[in-house]
Amino acid sequence: MHHFNLNRISLPVLLLWLGTTCAVANELRPHSLTVGENFVDPVGYYDSTPVFSWKLPVDEDVKAQTAYRIIVQPKSVSDENTDPIWDSGKVESDQSVWILYEGPSFHSRQQITWRVKFWDDQNRESEWSDEATIEMGLLGQDDWNAQWIELDRGSRKPDEVKILKAEFGNRIAGGDKVRVVTENIRRAIQRGSTPIRVVPARLGGDPAPGDDKTLWVEYDINGVRKQKEVAENGAFDPYPKTTAHPAYYMRREFESPKKVMQARLYASALGIYEFQINGVRVGNDMLSPGYTMYSKRVESLTYDVTDLVHDGNNAIGAVLGEGWYAGKLLLRKRSDLAKLTPKLLAQLELTYADGSVETIVTDDSWRATDQGPIRAGGFYHGEDYDASKSLGKWAEAGYDDADWMPVKSTELGNKPSVVPKRLPPIQVMKTLNAVEMTQPEPGKYVFDFGQNQVGVPAVTIPVTKGETVLIRFAEMLQQDGTLYTANYRSARSQATYVAAETGTATYQPSLSFFGYRYVELSGLARGEELTTESVVANVIHTDFPSKGSFTSSHDKLNQLQSNIRWGQRSNFVDIPTDCPQRDERLGWTGDAQVFLPTSFFNFDVHSFWARWLQSVRDEQTSEGEIPHTVPSTPFGYASPGWADVIVTAPWQVYVRTGDEGILRDNYEAMKKWVAVYERRSKDLIPDLKGWGDWLQPYTKTDRKGDTAQELIATAYFGRDVRILHLAASALGNDGDAKRYGQLHADIRTAFTKRFFPGEKPHPGANTQTACLMGLGYDLIEPDQRPRVEAILLKQFEDADRHLRTGFLGTPLIAPVFDELGYSDIAYELLFKESYPSWFFSINQGATTMWERWNSYSHADGFGDASMNSYNHYAYGAIGQFMYERVAGLTPDPNHPGYKHFFVRPLVGGPLTSARAELETNYGTAVSGWQLRKGRLEMEVVVPPNTTATVVFRGGKESQTLAAGTHQFSLNR
Repeated sequence: MHHFNLNRISLPVLLLWLGTTCAVANELRPHSLTVGENFVDPVGYYDSTPVFSWKLPVDEDVKAQTAYRIIVQPKSVSDENTDPIWDSGKVESDQSVWILYEGPSFHSRQQITWRVKFWDDQNRESEWSDEATIEMGLLGQDDWNAQWIELDRGSRKPDEVKILKAEFGNRIAGGDKVRVVTENIRRAIQRGSTPIRVVPARLGGDPAPGDDKTLWVEYDINGVRKQKEVAENGAFDPYPKTTAHPAYYMRREFESPKKVMQARLYASALGIYEFQINGVRVGNDMLSPGYTMYSKRVESLTYDVTDLVHDGNNAIGAVLGEGWYAGKLLLRKRSDLAKLTPKLLAQLELTYADGSVETIVTDDSWRATDQGPIRAGGFYHGEDYDASKSLGKWAEAGYDDADWMPVKSTELGNKPSVVPKRLPPIQVMKTLNAVEMTQPEPGKYVFDFGQNQVGVPAVTIPVTKGETVLIRFAEMLQQDGTLYTANYRSARSQATYVAAETGTATYQPSLSFFGYRYVELSGLARGEELTTESVVANVIHTDFPSKGSFTSSHDKLNQLQSNIRWGQRSNFVDIPTDCPQRDERLGWTGDAQVFLPTSFFNFDVHSFWARWLQSVRDEQTSEGEIPHTVPSTPFGYASPGWADVIVTAPWQVYVRTGDEGILRDNYEAMKKWVAVYERRSKDLIPDLKGWGDWLQPYTKTDRKGDTAQELIATAYFGRDVRILHLAASALGNDGDAKRYGQLHADIRTAFTKRFFPGEKPHPGANTQTACLMGLGYDLIEPDQRPRVEAILLKQFEDADRHLRTGFLGTPLIAPVFDELGYSDIAYELLFKESYPSWFFSINQGATTMWERWNSYSHADGFGDASMNSYNHYAYGAIGQFMYERVAGLTPDPNHPGYKHFFVRPLVGGPLTSARAELETNYGTAVSGWQLRKGRLEMEVVVPPNTTATVVFRGGKESQTLAAGTHQFSLNR
């Protein structure tokens, strides 16, 4: 591996600084005003004392800010000038982010505007920025007049069951045909409507004694055709085993007698909703309000619906689905599901031209039905849609809802708290077209979108009245071109569409989502009319903008970056999930904590993590333990490497954003978790056990890997304590900083003594992960580090120079080898082609990150279907190394949020160029390099009001840069 050995020759000999350039001078005016975690003009904001941020213009003369002034005013309906709510006055400060509002707390519904100006490093005063706005949501329970409403099961009509066909028979010995005996049984079953309870009656002698026979029943329940097989002497139960609820349709009408100046809809649900007003969809969000700990907190969204309300008669309606609240989740019992019914909460506030306000709320005046076209909708189940059950213009005024049922209403109460949603909602973010359509079997049409993804398909298909179209999904194909779905486990994960008429049908599921690359259509009488345009894939995820990019001269490294980004898109659907397709899709804390640093390089996920950490705090027990998944499911608590997310995540968010608020909000919870380690330790070695180094390859034990559980617990104990030391220092808590600093030193001594006591390590420490944790988390005494480094190198050689790490060890392997001075090994691992490696999955055709290093291979086929996701972001943690070292864009924890950052690219390996761009809170930062004609050429872009230090190989030469675009050329 070739490096540019700059540390042995003086900088002036090697470095030709080609100068600094900036854009053409702009008007001296701040721009890109945001509030909180980068919200732009929010409607329904959550924080009554927000923080303000802005960016300085890219100008050749503007290097830094020296002072600012902020004015906050009420937003006037008449747009007349009003007195300020708060005027900061001129504040001497170079800070242009996270400026705390110090005026009176905002109240619910309040609308304000704010603007800012700054003084630069030459004491020039800027123009005022354009005005930004904030509109508050409903901040407290007292702001709600609405009640929870749900379908009143007591008023529900009896189910209608129609027996369409019944056959009783057996299989002929030596053959595969069924000998059907139906003469007598058909006379016993009356066609048409029958009671729900079907009691078998004895009809005479057995026409085929001695043989095992089966009763096949084809029937219609509430308009949905189904088939069921019943063993001899079994009871016929027309209800399917699925627990997915039908959609609940809810509506009411209201009068608007005067001109409406403003209309706001405040909405929430225990479940998921879609609203309509006068037949028009409200908003573009999906699966709202999202997933929280529903017993404690549920979120609300605010919609500006002024243009949807008419003078005179109006109607408001909602489609309510089970979502996360009432739907099947892994380990959730059927008996628990039976107790859960989706509930809706809504408050429509109309402000008239004369200043009066009218409020329409969910209460017992609403009507509801579960007899609409969405017959079932759940995340694991999928969706069943019967177009023949269409309700017509059910969300418009004048609709006849006499056959609908009353709703059951419940007072809001104090729990759960209803609070404004503090991150953007889920939306369709991208649309993909099919790249190929195949027909692997007669009547089955498979569409390949070329990319594993998460979302919902939109189908436009030729249908025949009464036919049921089956829409199935898969991440992979069998060798014969049919779908491979074994890795979905028990998740049905499909959609059905029953055609109401012959013609062209358009359908898109709305109460479920799917993880897939392939879509299969079957059941179409006119399937030959399908084309690749018959299905499009709508990609969904939380609505965050792209924030960074990484490119290089190596195609497979670029594909790895693409796989990482797609893995993030797919699993950032309101919460950070482990996988998006099988019967899981949960907020596993271990996956989240290893991937978080990488996530900040790809998308603006500040609000995403801040909101999820609120859920982590909600779920923390009084003793300080954190569950394995958040929101929690019955998996347990306090796994090292998983529960530690409450410590590692706030710190990593702080480093990448500079937001001290994230540390303040989580500081006590961080301490509570570390206290668990302290209580559960003997001689500073905790006895906590958990998931281990999950899915380590070539393990000698089980999926939890070969590294001792007590070692992993001690390593994370030490890491957490070190982070608490740094967090306490950042918050000015000197007492805690001193205590945790000493505790880390004590843990280091205990760790070295216990796991690396002599020439041979502890049996459970003779792994790559054990050494990586000890060295990477500074838990090896200085005089013992060379010995542990030697053990790590031997393990690497013994593994045929491959990694042997799982979820916890993998994020460390390249950075630790690099920091130890073995950057050639780091690059060797990154560019390795054979199993286990990052490129191995790419060589097998991967378009996202996989759960296992060998989830599939051309030679051996599919991996263990019980734990085999093809869209799992954990191993994408290598992205941090790609941005920070391959391209060289590295944050400085001492000046967080890229107020100052380092540029230290790792030039070498098979690369001839690499480049990273990142939109920081100050502006765009760039680190790019390329080899050209024997020279290393570098480009560094430093945003306004920041500085960067270019660090050359070995760290012995550096140069600090002010804002601007800088070009360098270095001798090879």
